[in-house]
Amino acid sequence: MKNSLRAPFAFLCAAVLCAACAAPSQRRGRTDYSVAKGESPVVSAPQTPEEKQPDPPSQDPSAKNLPADKTVRVLLAEKQKNANIKHSGRVYVYTPDLSKKYKVSAPGTLAVKALGGGKIQLGTLQAAQTIILEPAQGTLLTWNTNVYSGKIFIIPAGNSFHLVEHAPLETYLYGVLPYEMSYTWPLEALKAQAVAARTYTLKSLESVKNQNFDLYSDVRSQMYKGGGKQYDSVKKAVDGTRGQVLTFDDKLFYTYYHANCGGGTDDVRSWNPGEASIKPLSGASCKYDVHSKSHSWQMNISHDKVLAYAKTVGLTGTLKSIKIARKTDTGRATNLTLRTSKGSKTVACGKFRLATGIRSCKISKVSVRKKDVHFEGKGYGHGIGMCQDGANGMAQSGKDYRKILKNYYPGAKLAKIN
Repeated sequence: MKNSLRAPFAFLCAAVLCAACAAPSQRRGRTDYSVAKGESPVVSAPQTPEEKQPDPPSQDPSAKNLPADKTVRVLLAEKQKNANIKHSGRVYVYTPDLSKKYKVSAPGTLAVKALGGGKIQLGTLQAAQTIILEPAQGTLLTWNTNVYSGKIFIIPAGNSFHLVEHAPLETYLYGVLPYEMSYTWPLEALKAQAVAARTYTLKSLESVKNQNFDLYSDVRSQMYKGGGKQYDSVKKAVDGTRGQVLTFDDKLFYTYYHANCGGGTDDVRSWNPGEASIKPLSGASCKYDVHSKSHSWQMNISHDKVLAYAKTVGLTGTLKSIKIARKTDTGRATNLTLRTSKGSKTVACGKFRLATGIRSCKISKVSVRKKDVHFEGKGYGHGIGMCQDGANGMAQSGKDYRKILKNYYPGAKLAKIN
């Protein structure tokens, strides 16, 4: 679920501490819960002094017959000047106080413009407040090539505006799964991903208060590209686990996941030392991720990229060496010592990984060469929680999603929410 919004959003420039997770991983369209531009175990939108206002009533009469579902508010974009939103059918356009509203019946494109001074225009409607674009049942909205079925809130912000979709929880998951795990993978792997993503979402919502959005649409939360485009396999996985979450001591927890663990996951404190260790995030064995190209890797990182990161921690000079200062029992480095001609510094491997792009901190070899640094290692991502490649391998070997979740989140209980 990494940006900063100002009035009415006070956006947190979040640094998410790992790349490959829920905090997922970016590969095959997946999120790596080590966030690529800064990591943190949990990224939630910043608080504003205003109380969260309830959504205005739906303007689509047919919406009254839909089953109730928790709404997830997803930040799609911030500080936009212009946007063209296509609609496949009827849409309702209105302000939260319903002082301005109209309906467009035929398919088309609505242009959104920032007029400056906190005013925006959508189609022919101008307002100095939020404008809501609500698709009628069966209508889809397309923006930036992504397809949405929820209401889109256009929120003025000075001389620009922000786009936030209000989507039902289960529909939101339709737009998460195929970008966190390949929709072509076995159904049982997709079911495990659905439960993990649902749990991560609901846990994240617990810490969001008095804000204009709940989750980011990128790796700061979970990758999301709209629930309007639905894959049959994804829909079966989400619908087949509807309402199912993981708990520990009868509470939700952050069900982190990542691309490939390289033979075993680690305790959450190896990635985020400040987070409390619980049994489901204490580490697990994995024998099913070897089939992936991400299980073992080699890569070269330029001196310039390493030194650019070194400069951010106060270290200058020419690069001399990089050594593993500390690692876990599974071989994942937690700290690296960088040495230059001007001194040395011990840094968190997770932050180094995000800054330089190495695939994981399960490093088996590192050598500083004339122009670059050669790394060899295993895995892809932060290595906490569920290994997605491992889930794929377990499903291919005949394991169902319950066994997959039990393996990667030991001690967790599969529960049903209302």
